[in-house]
Amino acid sequence: MGIFPLFSNAATDAGIEEYHKTQGAILLDVRTPEEYASGHIPDSCNLPLMEMELIEKAVPEKDAPIFLYCQSGNRSRQAKAILEQLGYCNVKNIGGIVDYHGKVEK
Repeated sequence: MGIFPLFSNAATDAGIEEYHKTQGAILLDVRTPEEYASGHIPDSCNLPLMEMELIEKAVPEKDAPIFLYCQSGNRSRQAKAILEQLGYCNVKNIGGIVDYHGKVEK
């Protein structure tokens, strides 16, 4: 077994499945508005990484289940760290849309 299986990302698909099973969950796409408009996972809301501090107005409950994704997983990892610094305690980075195999909407 090589190192690459560690980076194969079935996590995005599994994360979407978990999102659908989680009551009251929020799915956030942290890419730019242009990237979001070009295709996003259904039911997701767009909150770009550079505007992450706006989450407190949109989601005041710090224990709300929040699932994050971006293009590759890097920005969603950064967004998770920001949200945790803001006191959110139920945040999951599910990776990138490049690894997602479900329906995409525009």
